[in-house]
Amino acid sequence: MTRYIIAILTLLAFSITADAQYTIAGKIEFERKVNFYAQLKEMEEAGLNPFMEQMKSKIPKFSVSYFDMIFDTTQSIYKPGKEAEVNNVMKMFGGGPATANVVYTNFKTQKAISNKKVFDQSFHVEDSMRVLDWRIKDEIRTIANFKCHKAVGIICDSVYVVAFYTEDIIASGGPEMFGGLPGMILELAIPRLHTTWTATKFELIAPVATDFTISDKGKKVTSKEMQELLESSLKNFGKMAQRNLWWSAL
Repeated sequence: MTRYIIAILTLLAFSITADAQYTIAGKIEFERKVNFYAQLKEMEEAGLNPFMEQMKSKIPKFSVSYFDMIFDTTQSIYKPGKEAEVNNVMKMFGGGPATANVVYTNFKTQKAISNKKVFDQSFHVEDSMRVLDWRIKDEIRTIANFKCHKAVGIICDSVYVVAFYTEDIIASGGPEMFGGLPGMILELAIPRLHTTWTATKFELIAPVATDFTISDKGKKVTSKEMQELLESSLKNFGKMAQRNLWWSAL
């Protein structure tokens, strides 16, 4: 009964805020697209894949996967969603980076908890929310029926990030560990990883406490500790080591 009452009250809050065009809770589906041809080219240039042209004729250009994010004004959780309706190239090659990330963010405490698997290593990462020096730009576009503004930032000292966020969703979150803008990020692009995350569907739902549950399995570390461990274990990857570290930092 208590859960039912909470759901009704939350939906009433939606109705109250509808006139102001603000959304305070819901579920977003993100489509993640990785340009696998571009990644194969980089692998070939690094001497790791001399058969790029032969592989291209057998696989789709993009690896597609889906993630769901449930949120309200105080917290969010981002996790793998439905199976892709087209071939997920990453799955064909054993999963690939960041395909199973789960990220819980508490906007009130400014804390983030994530479960990440990097090759054969599993991590349970607890740390503060990522802070980026976002620069707001003039460009505007519509994503999932929301008006979105452009912002750009940098991660890992040199990796350029492009985000489109909407002020109509007041939670300051986004896919993976990205957030900190005056609204929800509905599209994210990291050109050096040849990857985009785009909101394809929004559902007006009233989350309950169990929606925000995250497992505590994996090696317990901070973000910095995880990066230091991976720097050591990936040192034999040559030119691709840095790219794998960028993926793990998402």
